[in-house]
Amino acid sequence: MPNIIWGVDSAAAANQQLYDCVESNFGKPDVWGRYLNTIPNVSEGLTREEIAFLKDRGIKVLPIYNNFREAVGSQAGRVAAQNAIFNAQRLGIREGVFIFANVERFFNVDADWIIAWVERFYNSNYRPGIYHDPTEGPFNAAYCEAIGRSNLVREQTVLWSAEPEPGVTTKRNHPRFNPITPDCEGNVWAWQYGRDAEECPIDTILVQRRLYTELH
Repeated sequence: MPNIIWGVDSAAAANQQLYDCVESNFGKPDVWGRYLNTIPNVSEGLTREEIAFLKDRGIKVLPIYNNFREAVGSQAGRVAAQNAIFNAQRLGIREGVFIFANVERFFNVDADWIIAWVERFYNSNYRPGIYHDPTEGPFNAAYCEAIGRSNLVREQTVLWSAEPEPGVTTKRNHPRFNPITPDCEGNVWAWQYGRDAEECPIDTILVQRRLYTELH
């Protein structure tokens, strides 16, 4: 297995039709990011059947929790983490897997939420990840404040960067792994480098092997 692994993420379920579209246009993904919950007009929730479909094709699942619209306050951070953990358990996702909070660039974000998200995961069977934009929006400042206040955040959190965006490519032609990182220390082990492919409703991503081994 190479040090950098190519894959996709999608709001739509990974069924035969979407898989065939990805494989024929871009190549066979080794990892597939999918959302834990169904949210109307946003995402189809992951199912056990979909997980089995991907596993049968040798594809690992990168779980994403997106059932929130801002990331502000300790209580909200704990609740989001608890819900993410519950859904991972419901789907039979194995222990030790990283679950990524989907923090969009237009979200309000503060350090209290980030700290609470990480602390709740630390006392669970799963591990905390955060999808984020390090250049646009408030995440960068909030995250750097959080690691200044919490060694757990610094040590435990894995980040998935949405920048830069050189654009969708095939598996064969993916860019060198070079995501933008926060202004402070951060474990950036994943990068969404291409968004909204024209051929299929997917984004293209790269993950480091050390994250790939800790996915489902």
